[in-house]
Formats: sequence, C-alpha cells, structure tokens
Amino acid sequence: MFKSSSLFIIVLIVFCAGCVLKNDSQENSTAKTIWGDSLLLNETDYYQTLFPHAVVDAVSSHIASQVYEGLLMFNTKDLYVQPSIAERWMIDSAGTTYTFFLKKGVKFHDDVCFENGIGREVTANDFNYCFKQLCTYSENNKLFETTFKDILVGANEYYAKSKTEKPSTEIEGIKVLDDYTLQLKVTQSSGTFLLKLATLATAVFPKEGYDTYGNELKIGTGPFVFPKSGKDFKRLVLSRNVNYHVLDSSGKKLPYLDKICFTFLPNKKDELEAFKKGEIDAIIGLPSEDVNTIVQKQIKKFQGDSAIYTLERIPEMITHFFEFNVTRPPFDNVKVRQAFNYAINRDRIVEVVLNNEAYGPAESGVVPPSFRDYDISKIKGYTYDPEKARKLLAEAGYPGGKGFPSFKFLVNSGGQRNTSVAFEVEKQLINVLGITINIDVVSFPDKINAVQNGTADMYKNALGADYPSPESFLWSFYGKTLPADKSKPSYPNTSRYFNQEYDLLFEAGKKEINEQKCFEYFAKAEQLMMTEAPVIVLWYDESYQLKQSKVKNLFPNPLRYRNYTQVYKETPINYPIID
Repeated sequence: MFKSSSLFIIVLIVFCAGCVLKNDSQENSTAKTIWGDSLLLNETDYYQTLFPHAVVDAVSSHIASQVYEGLLMFNTKDLYVQPSIAERWMIDSAGTTYTFFLKKGVKFHDDVCFENGIGREVTANDFNYCFKQLCTYSENNKLFETTFKDILVGANEYYAKSKTEKPSTEIEGIKVLDDYTLQLKVTQSSGTFLLKLATLATAVFPKEGYDTYGNELKIGTGPFVFPKSGKDFKRLVLSRNVNYHVLDSSGKKLPYLDKICFTFLPNKKDELEAFKKGEIDAIIGLPSEDVNTIVQKQIKKFQGDSAIYTLERIPEMITHFFEFNVTRPPFDNVKVRQAFNYAINRDRIVEVVLNNEAYGPAESGVVPPSFRDYDISKIKGYTYDPEKARKLLAEAGYPGGKGFPSFKFLVNSGGQRNTSVAFEVEKQLINVLGITINIDVVSFPDKINAVQNGTADMYKNALGADYPSPESFLWSFYGKTLPADKSKPSYPNTSRYFNQEYDLLFEAGKKEINEQKCFEYFAKAEQLMMTEAPVIVLWYDESYQLKQSKVKNLFPNPLRYRNYTQVYKETPINYPIID
C-alpha cells in the first residue's frame, strides 16, 4: 500500500499481466507538436555497456533502448506488446510457431562499417544472425538464459556446441522464409515469448557493425543515434535518426525530438537543483523528502492550467533486497539466513530511512505487487521477530553472535540511499544478533563484478523486470542457470541458490499457457525459495516522476520502459542545450 506524503501527489497505478497481449498504438500526436527540441535527462550512474546481449543494469538499458529495436516493443502507457520492425505476426493453432512479417525500408544507422557509410536495409537474415549470436556462449552474453534457453527449438544445443567450437549449422527453431518473413518455433506454448521479443536482448544489429566494433557496437535502427565521438563521462547526446521508419497516427515523421541529452550527476540533490534551473526536463526517482520540499515551497508551480511542473507517483516492477552467496559460509546455513531475515525491521527502514518512498514493508516475496492477478499476499515472507532471529542463530551454532565469522557486505553508493540502508541494518544486526558487519562501499561496476563472480558474501541488490511477468523475477533463482564450474561468473542467479523442486515448479509455470495455473506454479516456487531465504526482501520500489509540464507524452510505467519517439515540448523553451 502507498503511504502518501503529499496532498498534491498524483497517484498513477498501472497494472499489467504477463500473459495478456494486444496491439496498441502510442498516444496520438497533437497539432501543437514542435520538432527540433531537446529532452534533457540525468542518470546518477554512468552506463556500463550498450551492447544488447550484455546489458544488465537499468541505466544502460534506458540508453540502449533508444538506439536499438527488435521485432516488437512495449507500449509505454500499458506495457502491452505492439509492432516494431515486425509490422504484424501470426501464431499457429498449437501456439508453437510464430511467423513475423517485417516492415520494408527499415535501415540501420549510418556508419563507416557500411558501404559508402550509409546504413543498409534490415532483413530477416539480420534477426537470424543476432538470434544466433544470442545463442552463442560468451562471457559478454548475459541474456541467453532469460530469453531463448529452453524455449526456442534448437537453442540449447546450439549454445552448448558454441562453448567448444563455432557452430556451422543453423538453429532449428529459426527459419528465414524470405527477406521480410521470419519464423520462430518454440518448444511449447508460452505466455511470455512475445514479451521477451520486445526486450532489448532480442534487438537487431548489423553483422558489419559487430565485425568492426565487437561489444563496443552502438548501431541499431532506433529513433536516436549514438554519437561518433569518444566517451564523455559528464554527458551523452543522442541525435535524431532522420531515417527512422515510424510515423505517428497522422503521418508525421518520428521522433519529434531532435536530441536526448543525458548528464551524469551522481547526487540526487544536484539533479534537483539542475531541474529547478531548467537544465533537466524530468527526474525519474525523486527522493520523497525532496517531493515535500519542492511541493510545499513552490505549490503554485503545480496548480492550474498554467502549472510549470507535473508530479506523478508510480509503483514499479522493482524489488530491493540483500542477497547472500549461499555457497559461502556462514550463509550456506539456511538458519543463519532465516535469522538475518527475522532480525531486520523493515518498517523502520521504509519509514525512517526511505521516508516512505517505497512499498513496504516487504513481508511477502521477491515479486512486487505490480502484476495483475499475481497475489503476493499468498507468499509468506519474514516479519520483524528478534526472539525468533536469536533462536535460529543459536541453532545455527552462534548463540548471541559468538563465534560468527567476519564477512563483508558490499554496497554501491546509489545516491547515498543504499549506504543509508546498509548502516541502519548494521545497527539492527548488532542490537538483535550481536553481529558486526563490515560494510564495503564500492563502485557499481566493482559490485557487479564481485557479485557475478561469487567473491562477495552478502550484498545489496535489486531486481527489475525485463518484461512484465513474475517469471522475470523468479529466473534469478533458477538453478539450471548456474555454471558447472563454481569459479565461473553466474548470472542471473547471483545468489547461486539451487533447489530441484523450485526448478521443476518454475519450469511448469513457464510452460503453462493458462495464466491462473501459471501463477499458481510460480507462487509455489517463490514460497519455497523464500522459506530457504537466499535473500532478505526489503521493499518494493516506487518512484516520483517530476517533469516540466510542457514536456508531453512522457509516460511513466512500472517497467521503467522508455520510448521517446512521441515525446515533445508543447512550446519552445529556452533551456540550455548540451552539444
């Protein structure tokens, strides 16, 4: 349940189902649309990579999604699937063969990797190439497990073979019928396959570009083009793709914006000051204490037809938690993990540290309450129970915390929120269990590296949905994604949790086309995992979106999926433009 901290907050609740799809167009444009303006945004972290198969963080995904596209896309208003490069599709009566009909005239961004530097037309062969790359083993390929594994016919065999040699064969489940017709065959009917085809992982890119740049490739078909200049860690400017293939409902060429200008201010306070000065058009993830301040002090700017600012509060498909590496002592002991869970006062974290800017406390499971018809109240999580926590720790062999080994707790700064939560938890563990933790604040890339390589004991983590289904969250605990060699990186199962019964329940849910039965399997799997406690679920995210009121068609949604093709400014605004 939301805890509102301002009378002037607009509550926008968007529910979406993982197995319900429809085609829908974006909001119609308006005659007031003005071309040639820039949208000014900020990210508090720098992007890690923009190569579609390697993107595992929100910032990289946000930026890369403007450069790349796939067969399908999500509608930003309701998260239903809609056409992108595939203008239509058919599914056979068995629900296992998908035929996609590609739009003609879609071109890659211009680049020197092409003949005469001019981007060529996209064909079905390009998707075949990219999908084979996604099914090829590589340490930079992070997303095969969550897209095509166990679902695309022949994908598992192709991936296994690629570990020892370059496969010379095609993937059985991919058929190029002609330049504009692609057929995909899946192992069983699936309620989420189309959702996966709308994610960044299945975006198309040119072979010429990959041969030239490898994982540094930044050439797609999207509405905006990545600059050809070198890295600038203070700003990034994406330019309008003048050859973009999409028109609005009145036949106007998209996108409306001329540029998207990203800055990388790491501090939310600095971000808010930049917004007030007109140097940023929108803030996604405004701290609640700043909401109170800006609304109370500048209430007139939010009122009436002449309002300067617009504020929205949005529940998100994001869960924050602490994660254990369950292969490393002392966290290979389930009673230790359960003791930590009962020792955490989530109410205090949400109310005092987060100032109620969250769903909380998270006493259910890892799946947030943002999915229609998936009832998280049926999942029994952990309440604050110091007595039970101390009892479990004693049963694990550490009465009163005596003899508990030293361990490091990794956290990335995250605009200071993560460290504030970590220090609060440190106090709670000392008070309840008599355990002292060593907090190690590291950079985001260093944390990701340690977590995936299994060198950390406990760490702050978060899960965000790649597509609008509980499956996207439960993937992260699927044992069959674990590497056979424990010294190798593990993703997405970074806790390295394994339970055969969980895997069977998860697989049954993936195969089930009936949504109710699908969710029943998922709920049973989630309950089993929560009982064994590889994580301490803390809160479910929500965010405030604060924007200049003249910015139109910037729709917030729980997936944080962004499509800026129809965003525009109603009238010219003399904001600074970053070139």
